[in-house]
Order: sequence, then C-alpha cells, then structure tokens
Amino acid sequence: MKVVVIGGTGLIGSNVVARLGEHGHEAVAAAPSTGVDTITGEGLAEAVRDADALVDVSNSPSFADDDVLAFFRTSTANLVAAAKGSGVGHYVALSVVGAERAPDSGYLRAKVAQEELVRASGLPFSLVRATQFFEFAGGVADATADGVVTLPGGGVQPVAAADVAAVVARTSVGAPVNGVVEVGGPEVFGMDAWIRTVLRARDDRREVVGDPEARYFGTLLDEKTLLPGSDALVGPTRLEEWLAG
Repeated sequence: MKVVVIGGTGLIGSNVVARLGEHGHEAVAAAPSTGVDTITGEGLAEAVRDADALVDVSNSPSFADDDVLAFFRTSTANLVAAAKGSGVGHYVALSVVGAERAPDSGYLRAKVAQEELVRASGLPFSLVRATQFFEFAGGVADATADGVVTLPGGGVQPVAAADVAAVVARTSVGAPVNGVVEVGGPEVFGMDAWIRTVLRARDDRREVVGDPEARYFGTLLDEKTLLPGSDALVGPTRLEEWLAG
C-alpha cells in the first residue's frame, strides 16, 4: 500500500513511516521540510496522488487558542479536499483521548474541530485517540511557572510514542473503522504523580505540587477526563521501562 504520512518527519510520523516501510509498504513522509504544506496546499496534491491511505499526525506550530484552531481547520479542510481529489480510501487522524470532555482547553477544542471535519468529509476514516505521551512530560512541567510545577491530580494513562505509532501504522493499512480507536499506556497515574516521577528520574529538582484547581493547558481535570475507555488498546511499555531506556 501507498500511505502518505502528514507530519511524517516528527516524533510519531517518522516512527509510523519506518514501521510501514519495514512491513513492505510505500510510506511517504510529507511535511513542510519535504515540500508539502497543508496550510497553503503547496505540494499536497502531488504527495497524495495514488495514495491508498492518508495519515495525519501533524501538529500546530503554535498552541495559542486561535492559532491552533485555525491550523487544524485549515489543514484538515485542505487534506480532505486533496484526499477526495485523489481517491484516497482511508483517512487516519491522530487525536487525543478525552478532548471532547475538556472544552476549556483551546488545544483540545481544536482537536475536536479536526475530528468533526474528518467525520463530515464522507471519506472512510479512522480516528486514533491517544493519551499523553511519555515524551511530553517535560513540556507539561515547563508549561507551569515560577519554578514550582503545580498540576492537577486527575488521572492520566500516559503512553510511549512508539506504542502510539505502532497503532497508527497498523490502523492505516487496515479497514477503516469509521469511528474511534483509543490507545493508552498500561498504568494510570495522577497527573502530578506522573510528572513528579519523570522529573525525579531525570534529577530535575523542581518541586511538583498537586492542586485540584490547577489547570492542564487551560482546563480542569477530574479523575476520568483524560482516561480512555475500557476497550482501549494498551501499549506494552511501562513508564519505568521507558525511563530506563
């Protein structure tokens, strides 16, 4: 199969491209650095020509509320149009577990808007919703201010990026589910406990304080806001194993 991976040079995308190639598929990494711009449309029609599947694991360069919403609306509309024009048979988009339950987060609102555009496209599709990546723990900590990392204790089930990429790659060469596939890690933590564990393992001396009123990228969390359902796929990599890797 020919699979075009939008965002194919990034953390998830490069892993998806590698996995598809290892299994004999023609995987095309598409990104601004390869001459494909989903905002302007430059190089997009050429990239998706004769593709069997299109995978979108791209991300906005800015997480400001208006910017990220504009990015996903514009990018997804252009991708849908290109996919329809080329007869792509499977549209796969990477999203976030619990996005629809966190409307106060500008980023998660934007991911919901992206999902809605894919659903309304008329294309056969699969939405892969992932929990927070282990790799993003440092960014979560850095998003808080004043040298003290203040985070809610709401539940998270973080997952290794490689495990997410495996699910995305497998989904892209399978039959469209015309719905959602969820994936998370094998362990549940409080948000504050997860970040505290990672910082300690890295000898980062910043204090991590749990506060139920603290916001995670603009939104309050309860115990289940970011947790996947009972039928979610579970990645095999435990946090301790990832930290030791």
